[in-house]
Amino acid sequence: MDKKTVRDLGADQLRGKRALVRVDFNVPLDERQAVSDDTRIRAALPTIEFLLDKGARVVLLSHLGRPKGKPEQKYSLEPVSRRLQQLLPKKRVCFVESTDTDEALKATHDATTDVLLLENTRFLGGEEKNDPRLARGLAELGDLFVNDAFGSAHRAHASTEGLAHHLRPAVAGLLMEAELEYLGKALTAPKRPFVAILGGAKISGKIDVIENMLPKVDRMLVGGAMACTFFRAMGLETGKSLVEEDRIEMAKAMLERAGTKLVLPDDAVVAPSLEAAGRARPVSRNAIPRDEAMFDVGPATRTRFQKEIESAKTVIWNGPMGVFETPPFDAGTASVAQAMASATKRGAITIVGGGDSAAAVAQLGLEGNMTHVSTGGGASLEFLEGKTLPGVAALDDRD
Repeated sequence: MDKKTVRDLGADQLRGKRALVRVDFNVPLDERQAVSDDTRIRAALPTIEFLLDKGARVVLLSHLGRPKGKPEQKYSLEPVSRRLQQLLPKKRVCFVESTDTDEALKATHDATTDVLLLENTRFLGGEEKNDPRLARGLAELGDLFVNDAFGSAHRAHASTEGLAHHLRPAVAGLLMEAELEYLGKALTAPKRPFVAILGGAKISGKIDVIENMLPKVDRMLVGGAMACTFFRAMGLETGKSLVEEDRIEMAKAMLERAGTKLVLPDDAVVAPSLEAAGRARPVSRNAIPRDEAMFDVGPATRTRFQKEIESAKTVIWNGPMGVFETPPFDAGTASVAQAMASATKRGAITIVGGGDSAAAVAQLGLEGNMTHVSTGGGASLEFLEGKTLPGVAALDDRD
């Protein structure tokens, strides 16, 4: 990775300094306003602990949800600060109900606080507009900037991209470093065979990923409803399945160009509707009934995909194979996750590209069986598309 990280900073750059850290604490809250999944908070702990060990005071910035540039109580980060205190029992974690205020600035100089969490950056009108005045104001809150919010790195916001122009050094945190390291290596110097697995509902959301990755991979396995657009391009009946009519010609061109690299499902699990899951059954891909829809890949496809995955040395997965929230349409997604876990045991590099795939892996309790589970759905997708992430580009380059 050609960007500086916290590891590149000397002791004098950290001891006694205020490390302003952009984290991604956009976590789900339950009806009691308590954190229901702390995965993203835990993912930031190595960076926080690294900075504390080096004698820095840590000031945290994050967004939560989609408030419209003004305070909304249900999007307050206060419950997150409570959870963070539980995860750092030996440290003093404080929460400030504002961000770019004199109160917040004063709190950053309080030597009795180890970790300070400021209120939701999206309560500020200029955050999503990347307002330079706001970025300058936020820069007052620290002596150095650390971006550890990979999940927000594809957004050019004041607290992600703008800040880095006003506060130096501006470096990557340990989570950001790991994300760029694993995803970057997979794309530039993968161990082969290199297999990509793409799923989800729409081909339109993954076109750029397919275009960017097809020349790099040895096999690209396609599942989910997006496979149906390819089926239609092959002249197959797709029944009531989700098909993007305006993408059929594009799918046809991709099939011609990809040759044997692009592997489509051999069979499908169909049903009259999601509500009629009890009537689900597998059929060959050329026997999808007119009055039914595909909701998952079938058993023959699961076996074929498993073989491809288990013989790979590098695997990247983005997008479920079916409607995994509704059994029995979760079998395809579960089989991919299990095959990746087996591949990891055999020494393969296995990367789950955030979003629904990461949620499925977590649901199955297999996170620890993957080499890397990305915390950034949209960011990892854009990285796989070959796009520059603004939040990364703005950081200091290595000499």
